[in-house]
Amino acid sequence: MSHISRPVKAVTPEKARGDARRERWREHRQARRAEFVEAAVRAISKHGAEVGMDEIAAEAGVSKPVLYRHFSDKSDLYVAVGEWGTELLMQRLRPLFHEGGTPNQRIRRLLDAYLGTIEQYPELYRFVVQRTFADRPVRSDPVSAEKTVIANSLSRILGEYLRALGLDSGGVEPWSHGLVGMVQASGDWWLERQSMSRSDLTDYLAQIIWFAIDGVLRSAGLVIDPDEPLDLGNDLRLLPGEHETPEDEEDVDHG
Repeated sequence: MSHISRPVKAVTPEKARGDARRERWREHRQARRAEFVEAAVRAISKHGAEVGMDEIAAEAGVSKPVLYRHFSDKSDLYVAVGEWGTELLMQRLRPLFHEGGTPNQRIRRLLDAYLGTIEQYPELYRFVVQRTFADRPVRSDPVSAEKTVIANSLSRILGEYLRALGLDSGGVEPWSHGLVGMVQASGDWWLERQSMSRSDLTDYLAQIIWFAIDGVLRSAGLVIDPDEPLDLGNDLRLLPGEHETPEDEEDVDHG
C-alpha cells in the first residue's frame, strides 16, 4: 500500500503576523494587569484594607473603566492581589525550608520570615484575609491556597525526617496544616493587639512547635537536642530504659 501524504496547510504571512500581534497584545495585557496589581498594593498601604476602586485607579493613574478592562470585577482584583501577596511570602519562605541548622534555628527562621512579612504589609494582610473588598464569591481563595502551599512544604520535610528516624509519617499532613493554622491565627491576634514584640511571639511559637515535635519523638523513645544541628546518625539517643535490650547495653563501648 502506497503511503498517502496529507497536504500541509501553509501558514500565510498575514496569519503569522496576526498571531504575533495577538501574542504581543496578550503580553501587554498581562504586563498592564501586573502594574495595576502593584498599584493596588500601594493603594492598600496608603488607604488601608478598606480601600476602594477609585483610590486604586488613582494610584494606577487611570480611570475606573480602564481598570475594569483588566479585571472582571472587584473579586477578580482581590484574587490577583492575594496571589501577589502569596508569591511574595513564598519567595521568602521557600529557600528557608532547605536551609540547615539546628531545629530551633530552622523553626525560628520560618516563623520570623512569616511574621516579618505580615508586619511589613499589615494592611495588605488584612485586605486579603478579611476579604473586605470582595463583593462576590471568588473563583479561588488565596488565603487557603497559601496555607496549603506552606503546609505541603512542611509536610514533605517532616515526613522525610520521620521516615529517616524510622517513625510513622502518616500524620504529617494534618499535623502540618494544624501548625500553619496556629501560626496564622497567632499572627492575626498579634497584628491587632501588638501587645508583644515580634521576637517574643517568635520565641513563644517556636517553643510550642518544638514541644509538639519533641512529644512525638519522645513517644517513640527518641530525644533530640533542639539547639544542636540535626545529624540523624549522631544526635539521636534512646530515652533511658526505653527500646533498649540487654544485648544493646552489652554492645555499648564504655571505654
